[in-house]
Amino acid sequence: MEKNDVEILDNVKKEQEGIMKRTIKDSVFTDLFQDKKYLLQLYKALHPEDTDVTENDLNDITIKNVLTDNIYNDLGFTVGDKLMILVEAQSSVWTVNIIVRALMYLVQTWHDYFERTKQNLYKSKKVQMPIPEIYVIFTGERKTKPAEISLSQEFFDGKDCGIDVKVKMIYDGKEGDIINQYVIFTKVCNEQMKKYGRTRKAVLEAIRICKDRNVLREYLSSKESEVVDIMMVLYDEEEIMRSYVESEVYEATQKAQYNEKIETAKEMIESQEPIEKIVKYSRLPKEAILELQRK
Repeated sequence: MEKNDVEILDNVKKEQEGIMKRTIKDSVFTDLFQDKKYLLQLYKALHPEDTDVTENDLNDITIKNVLTDNIYNDLGFTVGDKLMILVEAQSSVWTVNIIVRALMYLVQTWHDYFERTKQNLYKSKKVQMPIPEIYVIFTGERKTKPAEISLSQEFFDGKDCGIDVKVKMIYDGKEGDIINQYVIFTKVCNEQMKKYGRTRKAVLEAIRICKDRNVLREYLSSKESEVVDIMMVLYDEEEIMRSYVESEVYEATQKAQYNEKIETAKEMIESQEPIEKIVKYSRLPKEAILELQRK
């Protein structure tokens, strides 16, 4: 198999594994913040100065495309009519492409907002829109931890450009707040998976440890069976995905090896080598070589 084929297969496998690694935590993340009680805690962790906001001020605007591979984000909500907050949880390999994804989330969210509020961009009246804030909660391993990343800096060397997007990065949260508890939960999950594999025991141990440490205790106590179900379903999905990736890699490897044999046989045919020698070195059936000779 050619070097490029190996690299392509490795990249496919790494990409699929990256998707599998981020699924568990993000699903718990999404489920956690569907409850406005925890969503309010998240908002207050981001804006502790706003002491007057209530659950009634928060409106879920998460982009959901359940049946397609179109754009979606982990969490989006508005606070009254003044602020729009988009949050993505990321636990796989670090990539600045999250800025581009954030921009796509923002544009789609604005589009939905204008439709929902029946505002027309083609009329002379200036549209009203909430101020956006974009966050990424990154729970993976990383030596450097910038507080903010921007489209201009990362993609255009800080040059002036027609648009810029700034993403605020969160790594640990403040001790005891809902973000910090979520980050600890992801780390405990990883530790238990390393010990017990993708098993129910790993899930139950992670939940037990977190409750003992007062990490998401109320959420995990009230929804323990749901959390176990979520994670076990995702484990099954990950296993299916892993099997699929392995089968795709195997099939691609077999195809590349066969193509290599064909090329070897063609070169030997052009050199007018005896058919027995071509069979030996190409490892192709005699019938396949005779067919190549007829072409």
